[in-house]
Amino acid sequence: MLRLDRLVNILGGYGARLCCAPASRDVELRSVVVHDPTDTRPATGDVFLAVGVDSAAGAVRLARAARAAAVLVRGSPPLDDSALVDARDGGIAVLLVEPEVSWSQLSGVVYGLVLEGRETEAGRGPTDMFAFADTLAAELGYAVTIEDQMSRVLAYSGSQQTADPARLETILGRRVPDTMRRLFERKGVFAHLAASDEPLFVEPSPAHGLRGRMVVAVRAGRELLGSIWVECERPLPGERRMALSDGARAVTLHLLRSRVSADLERQVESDLVIQLLEGTADAPAVISRLGLPRERFRVIALQAHIAAERHAAILLAFERATTGFGWSRPGRSALFGNTLYTVLPCGDDAASARDWLAAIVNVLPRRVTVFAGVGGVAGPTQLPASRQEADESLALRATRPGGVLPVVYDESWDEILLQRLRAAASAGRVPAQGPVAELTRHDADHGTRYVATLRAWLEAQGDLAVAAGRLAVHPNTVRYRLRKMSEITDLQLDLPEKRLAMIIALAAGQGRQP
Repeated sequence: MLRLDRLVNILGGYGARLCCAPASRDVELRSVVVHDPTDTRPATGDVFLAVGVDSAAGAVRLARAARAAAVLVRGSPPLDDSALVDARDGGIAVLLVEPEVSWSQLSGVVYGLVLEGRETEAGRGPTDMFAFADTLAAELGYAVTIEDQMSRVLAYSGSQQTADPARLETILGRRVPDTMRRLFERKGVFAHLAASDEPLFVEPSPAHGLRGRMVVAVRAGRELLGSIWVECERPLPGERRMALSDGARAVTLHLLRSRVSADLERQVESDLVIQLLEGTADAPAVISRLGLPRERFRVIALQAHIAAERHAAILLAFERATTGFGWSRPGRSALFGNTLYTVLPCGDDAASARDWLAAIVNVLPRRVTVFAGVGGVAGPTQLPASRQEADESLALRATRPGGVLPVVYDESWDEILLQRLRAAASAGRVPAQGPVAELTRHDADHGTRYVATLRAWLEAQGDLAVAAGRLAVHPNTVRYRLRKMSEITDLQLDLPEKRLAMIIALAAGQGRQP
C-alpha cells in the first residue's frame, strides 16, 4: 500500500515541494481524484490533483471537500495563515508543483504509484512488511523479524512482551548487535544462509540472551536479499517449517518490487544531479525538478569501502543516501564511478554538510570506512566548481591517516591550493634552471643544505634568527650560506616576485632530493 511519506519523497524528484504536512506520515493512499470544474458531482479521493486551480488556498478547500489526504497544486504563493490552518485541520499534505512540470507527467506518476499499491494488495505480494511479519508470526505462533543482507531490521511482528534480550536489542538498534553477529558467524549461520534455502535452527545461548532461532534465507536466484528470523526454543515442525519457507518467497517478491521501483527513482535523480555537476544552462529548472529550494548549495563527494572491497560499500552508501529521512531528504545524490556525489542546500556554515555525513555514517555498518570532501558554497550554475572542490577535498582527506572528519574546502583551501600546485608541477617538466633547481643539484653533488636553508629563510620572511632556529644553527651560519648560495645562482631575494616564485616551487615539491 502506498503511504503518504513515500508519495512525498518520490514527487520531490519531479518538482513537487511539500509546504504543509499533517501530523502522521503513515496515511495510506488508495485513490486519486482530478479536479474537474465542469463536473458537479461530488468526488472523493486520497490524492487530489488541483488541475486548473490558481491558488493553494482554493486547492485546500476543494481537497477538504474531496476528503483527500494530499493535494497537489501548481506553484503559487505560499499558503497564508488561514489556508495553513485549514490544511492542518483537515490533515492534508500540500505539495506545490513547479510550473515547468506538466500535469500529464505528474498524474501518470501519481496514478502509477497508487495503482501499484492496489495491485500489490490484490495478490502480487505485500507492500507493508510489518503487516506481513504480524501475519507470519500469527501463523507460526512465534515472534518474527525480517532483516536485509547486512543484518539491518526491515520489519518485525508487533508483540514484544515475550521477546528475549537479543531480539529487543536488535529491534531497538534496528540491526543485529555485533556480539550476536559474531556468535552467528561462529555457529556457521551466515555461511548456511549464503549457500542454502533450507530453514536452519540456531541453538539457544543464554549467555547472549538468545532463546533460540529458526532462520531462512530470502533469495532471488543466487543473490541473498535478506533473511527471516523466528524466535523459538526448538525447531519448527513440518507445516510451520513450510509456512516459513513460503514466507521467504513472499518477502523476496516484495523486496524485488521495491528495488525496481526505487532503482527507477534513483536513476531519474542521478541523471538530474549529474547534469548539475557537469554544468547545464538550465540549472534552475533542474533544481526545481529535483524538488530542492532555490538557494545556495555545497557538493559533497564521498567514498566508502569495507577492507579491500570498495564497490559493495559505495553501493550501500548510495542506497542509504537516496533513502528518505523523514518527509524528504535534504539533498539529492548521484553515483559516478566509485564516488557518491550529493548536492546539499547549505549556507556559509558547513555544519549541515557535517550533519548529513554523520547521518550517513550512522546508518552504515561499523566496518565501513568513509572518506568525504565538502566543496565550497555555490549557486545552481556554480555547482561544477563546487564539485571540483569536493573532489580536491576528498583527495586531501585520503592522505590524512585515521579520523572520520571530512575535509571542507573553506577550511583547507591553503592545503588544496598547494595540492593543485603539485599537480600542475607534475603535469609538465620541472624547470631545469632557476634557484631551486640549481641549489637542488648542488646539494645532491656536494652534500650541502642550501635548499633547506632557502626554505627556512623564506618561511621566516627573512628573519635570520627564526630561520636559524628552525635549522638549529647559528644566525651567522644562515648568513654565510645565503652568501655562498648567491655565488651559485642568482637568488635576487630583494625582489618580491622572485621570492613568491621560489615559495611556489618549493611548495609544489621541487627542491626535494632525488
